[in-house]
Amino acid sequence: MSVANHPLRKNKWTSEDMPDQSGKVFIITGANSGLGKEATFRLAKKNAEVVMACRNEEKGRQSMNEIKEKVPHAKLAVKKLDLSDLKSVDEFTDQFLQSYGRLDVLMNNAGIMQPPRMNSVQGYEIQFAVNHLGHFYLTYRLYDILKNTPRSRVVTQSSIAHTRGKINFENINSERSYSRTGAYAQSKLANLLFAYELARRAGNDVLSVAVHPGYTNTNLQQSGPSIGGTSFFARLYRITDKLAMPVWKGTLPMLYAMTESDVNPGDYIGPSKLGGARGWPRRIKSSKRSYNEEDARRLWEISEEMTGIKFLSER
Repeated sequence: MSVANHPLRKNKWTSEDMPDQSGKVFIITGANSGLGKEATFRLAKKNAEVVMACRNEEKGRQSMNEIKEKVPHAKLAVKKLDLSDLKSVDEFTDQFLQSYGRLDVLMNNAGIMQPPRMNSVQGYEIQFAVNHLGHFYLTYRLYDILKNTPRSRVVTQSSIAHTRGKINFENINSERSYSRTGAYAQSKLANLLFAYELARRAGNDVLSVAVHPGYTNTNLQQSGPSIGGTSFFARLYRITDKLAMPVWKGTLPMLYAMTESDVNPGDYIGPSKLGGARGWPRRIKSSKRSYNEEDARRLWEISEEMTGIKFLSER
């Protein structure tokens, strides 16, 4: 596993420092806006082939066309993926596996934050379902092609909100009580427990790392909290977003984790200034809870039960 605080290749690394990605295939979930769209643009400039996995295909195609106006040689494809529906994950992966012979990087990026209490198609609390379960199942469905692609990676997007998170195994689906912020923090802690546990189970077959973007000005802060009408959180974020980092800078940790040669299993890369809200990418430590291997094993097994699969379950 990674050694936190071990320096990255460059202190003020930017996407211009990113190696050429010719011949490599990426999947980025939530690529129609925010961090996912920016990462797609930056990778396209470095000659990567990117599959933009989007819940809203129309918005995805619009974003793809905007990127191609800036990068005419971009190799992009838009595919529908609704992480709140495991059937949609099946349909997406079936299409991908029929069309592609390799997958170098799976970027588990899409997310939803602080909506009112809602359920996924399979009946799970929507933040846990989209942010964690959907990506857990997506990784399972793509694991074989990742394993068969040399030096492949799974990069999972977490958040500084994970530090306030706790996996409530007795109320993991928020059926007894629901807190918008608590459920979000739980899902972001789940992202880290999954990334670290995948690193342990995958060994040298697939590189698993986690990232966070700090406090970046994206539509994440408005889309979830505004479902069903503007909430207190949506109004608050309109004010605090003025202090957030620009999207290009918030995207740097995921770009580094996806492409640089000094990334190690179990790395956690993100800003470290102001409690993780701002700064250049660094290799950092996550919360003490995120390194609890028993919680990670238990979460993995519960995730298998919820999705109806067995995934690297020999551990």
